[in-house]
Amino acid sequence: MTILYTHLVDLHEKRVFPAKVVLDAGKIATIEPTEAPVSGYLLPGFVDAHVHIESSMLVPSEFARMAVVHGSVATVSDPHEITNVLGVPGVEFMLENAAQVPFKFHFGAPSCVPATRFETAGAVIGPEEVEQLLLRPDIWYLSEMMNFPGVIHRDPMVMAKIEAAHRIGKPVDGHAPALTGEALDQYMSAGITTDHEAFTYEEGLEKLQKGLKILIREGSAAKNFEALIDLLPQFPEQIMFCSDDKHPDDLIKGHINQVVKRALKRGLDLFQVLRAACIHPVEHYRLPVGTLRPGDPADAILADNLTDFNVQKTWINGLLVAENGESLIQPIAAGAPNNFHAKELSPADFAVPTQRTEAHINVIIAEEGAIVTGATTAPARIELGCIVAQPEHDILKIAVVNRYSSAPVACGFIQGFGLKSGALASCVAHDSHNIVAVGCSDEAICTAVNLIISNKGGISAVEGNQQRLLPLPVAGIMSNADGHAVAAAYSDIDTFVRQKLGSALTAPFMTLSFMALPVIPALKMTDKGLFDVNVFDFTTICTTPRV
Repeated sequence: MTILYTHLVDLHEKRVFPAKVVLDAGKIATIEPTEAPVSGYLLPGFVDAHVHIESSMLVPSEFARMAVVHGSVATVSDPHEITNVLGVPGVEFMLENAAQVPFKFHFGAPSCVPATRFETAGAVIGPEEVEQLLLRPDIWYLSEMMNFPGVIHRDPMVMAKIEAAHRIGKPVDGHAPALTGEALDQYMSAGITTDHEAFTYEEGLEKLQKGLKILIREGSAAKNFEALIDLLPQFPEQIMFCSDDKHPDDLIKGHINQVVKRALKRGLDLFQVLRAACIHPVEHYRLPVGTLRPGDPADAILADNLTDFNVQKTWINGLLVAENGESLIQPIAAGAPNNFHAKELSPADFAVPTQRTEAHINVIIAEEGAIVTGATTAPARIELGCIVAQPEHDILKIAVVNRYSSAPVACGFIQGFGLKSGALASCVAHDSHNIVAVGCSDEAICTAVNLIISNKGGISAVEGNQQRLLPLPVAGIMSNADGHAVAAAYSDIDTFVRQKLGSALTAPFMTLSFMALPVIPALKMTDKGLFDVNVFDFTTICTTPRV
């Protein structure tokens, strides 16, 4: 039994009062007003309403050890990253590892494996497999339906998955980047109730007015807080907070608590902010997470004040899991299942040959703080019969290598990374997790890619004779090492890319990881070629077909 004399932050009655709170047998036994001296503020724990644990590069047990320090007690987790690599056994790995720690992960059934037919993944999950997952009591919802064209046009395979979720009685998560008007109406009419892809105020406003619940995302790459947070006072019961993708160096610094602090510093209402962070995900997904009512699971945090929200203690099911910045969850040994069959390559494999002497090329534009991309055209530089990068104009080569079987390398060109030399590469490449690389020369790109191939997964960077590598042996996208060690190694290679290679991006590897995702506009690169998301089909490198 634990007895606390503290200020209770009651998010249901929307009041703060001195209280005696008794935690017993993992639950909130009693809450009584008190006139005794009190200290700190007790409130429900934070819930990340949409996150891919795999993007932290940590297995769930290590993610939990780091997140509880920031007051997080639960997540709504889409395991489609590992599922694209390993299939249903990937979901089972996440569930088994997560079950070994006192943290409330709530996994969904991945809806889009692969995300589209325009890329090569390690597995295919059809309607029958999705339904079998949804029937499990430890699967809570149908994960984000990224194939929005399939929903709008009522693709039978897509609709079968959505209908299974409705039949079983589990929510369907949305993914509707830039959808507005009639297209949004069609998407919502399929029974999809959330979206975390709104990135402008106007887009978020329309979706909220039409009844969608909006998840304000603030991750390592996509940052939509500034664009959307002013919608909270207008629609206080329709908004949640999420990270979506959080790299390990960022997870060390904070989690949902960071969003809460920023919202309060803008002068927003305390209870509206905390309900978005603590209550709305629990209610929407019907999670067994406590919200500080008698009889609830004792999932709570003690903060020193209601401005900075410095988390002093975190409890999950009445168990103290973090105290004064230290995690009390013990590390768990994890295996390293994988699916990696790519063979080492040569620089010639990355060449873009042409018979032209002059050409214009389509160029992807990577955007700071976003996972959407732009598109432009530029004159090609042709040397020895090949189109090559132009680092002085920030026109670099992007390559995607199929990790699952031997296949030709797909190459294109990209702006926004700002590299002056060298290359970076990653096997964390949403959502199929092939190898994606950006660099100034074929030689540098090849070296960076081969570092990943020889280690069967990871992220890498090279410049001349200098090389950096963070191995990721779990499915090629996660480490089973200590989270703080992974964060330090990631920080080192990230700094190398920004300082030595010259990238101007705040999170170059996180941005790189989305350059092969063909469900986010506008122009992307998959292992099968350059893809125009707006027309949902491949396009050519040259503005007219190469000969």
